[in-house]
Amino acid sequence: MKAMKAYTIQFVGLKVGEHHFDYQIDNTFFLEFDFDEFNEADLKVDLLFEKKTTLLELNFSVKGTVNVNCDVSNEPFNQSIKDTFKLVVKFGEEYNNDNEEILIIPHGEYQINVAQYIYELIVLAVPAKKVHPGIEDGTLKSDILNKLEELSPEEGKTEENNTEGTDPRWDTLKKLLTDK
Repeated sequence: MKAMKAYTIQFVGLKVGEHHFDYQIDNTFFLEFDFDEFNEADLKVDLLFEKKTTLLELNFSVKGTVNVNCDVSNEPFNQSIKDTFKLVVKFGEEYNNDNEEILIIPHGEYQINVAQYIYELIVLAVPAKKVHPGIEDGTLKSDILNKLEELSPEEGKTEENNTEGTDPRWDTLKKLLTDK
């Protein structure tokens, strides 16, 4: 976790007002979290750190690309990432991170590590289903897509043509749906 020291901000020495921090994120950052779903990462995180007299406001902004494998064809492609996140840090009796947008740290603290928030911002910005742009516009040609097309069911077949092996009890139940 020595590499994570770069993401520690010692706010006790900062003046009241806005401060900017920039982070260049690549795969080594994700290795610290044992996260290996990205083939490559090239991301820039801008952090606007505003120190006020009673609290801290952190506005994260991430932009860049991560190289991931397509969920359909397993072909690697660059997925654009762009997202923001706002965190308010307040001071209290004890550490509390129950609310995802408000962090409470003890009064004696003098620094905050933002690595976990950057990690979560990036990982959550990646779509749940990663589809290669070539699949969406039909320009990607691969053996996997050809095999999927070959194995897909024919559109001409309907359930009525395929009733030779059905259980007659289901046919009776289907009649209930069509009876009025």
